[in-house]
Amino acid sequence: MSNVLETVQMSRRFFVAQMAIVAAAWFDPHAGGCAEEALPQAAYIWQRAWTEPLRTALAEHATNFSALVVLNAEVVWRQQRPEVVRVALDWPALRACGMPVGLALRIGSFSGPFAADDSRTAWLGDLAAGLLARALAGSVPVAELQLDFDCAESKLDGYRVWVEAIRRRIAPTPLTITALPAWLKHAAFKPLVSASDGFVLQVHSLDKPQRAGAPFALCDPTAARQAVERAATFGVPFRVALPTYGYTVAFDRDGRFTGLSAEGPAKDWPEGVQLREVRADPATMAALVAAWTATRSPTLRGVIWYRLPATGDRLNWRWPTLAAVMAGRTPRHDLRVEARHPSPGLVEVDLANAGDGDYAEAVEVAVRWQHARLVACDGLRGFEPDDTENGVVKFSRASCRLGPGERQTVGWLRLDKEAAVRCELKEHHEPER
Repeated sequence: MSNVLETVQMSRRFFVAQMAIVAAAWFDPHAGGCAEEALPQAAYIWQRAWTEPLRTALAEHATNFSALVVLNAEVVWRQQRPEVVRVALDWPALRACGMPVGLALRIGSFSGPFAADDSRTAWLGDLAAGLLARALAGSVPVAELQLDFDCAESKLDGYRVWVEAIRRRIAPTPLTITALPAWLKHAAFKPLVSASDGFVLQVHSLDKPQRAGAPFALCDPTAARQAVERAATFGVPFRVALPTYGYTVAFDRDGRFTGLSAEGPAKDWPEGVQLREVRADPATMAALVAAWTATRSPTLRGVIWYRLPATGDRLNWRWPTLAAVMAGRTPRHDLRVEARHPSPGLVEVDLANAGDGDYAEAVEVAVRWQHARLVACDGLRGFEPDDTENGVVKFSRASCRLGPGERQTVGWLRLDKEAAVRCELKEHHEPER
């Protein structure tokens, strides 16, 4: 029994030490990293369902981050009355990862009124305190409570009333808020962030595309740098939220925007819709990380990635990609082709990506042989076969996405007898603009 108590006490001391480090790095206005010091990098867990792939990702990769911030609850307003949707967090998994954990409280759009003695303000304070109490019951110390309020630019002064009240209610746990670059120009912004223990500047978003052919991106690196420079002038500790995710964007037959979808079940789009994918660009994000590692304001305390990659995420980066970007290095694909012989005369052709970046271009694979006759062949997963040459079958696809560590069979051919084959890979890259 004494061994168990000693282990528990050691765990608690570890968490206290970790939280002290986080508090010094994030919230102390007089602390701050210097150029060329490691850039603290945290990650969001924003998933509402704690699946086995998410638990595995947490167990395997949590220690690569300085901290984690997990979505814990979301408030929606029904005729100005609040309702809460809670996320059933896996407290044992969070406790086992051994990293500082922040809780995120998402608050939907609300137009007011805002008052310190208002019942809604008191309700939000009680909700925030309740989230901390549940974490304590799960033996997970909370490094911060983060408010993510969908606040109109004209309501920043009212939001400050909530921040002040909730901060008092949860003290001494630090209270941080998320902020948008558009808020920085308002006089109400400095009083708002000064009422908190720090803020997270979200430089990623997707403006509504006007046309299918128009360029659009999740994060403009030039705008992100400018926003960070402006945020540093307020003298309040802040972090920058950077994207790892993507969207599928839909346009009608005339090229007009009709909607978008993210992770989850594939949306049933109407017939004739044009689909485009927009994803966070690893190269530009890596350049931002490298630049801020080399030179940054003392009030810039790190970045926080949205979000932790998990197996099965269709539009999110894989872990190798995020790991490269966190190191300030542009990920690269390493596409390879391999032939397998499951039985005499049968050849199956695989593509594999041994790099740490996605491959997302056209590709062609040529399979060559001698001293045998082709009996049949076919392409798989959208690859089209071409057997017009004697002794050669080509499998091609106009657009092929293969993530790091992924492998897929792209075609097969059957020969009338066993023969040695040679595979040739031809990658097609879009010309730089």
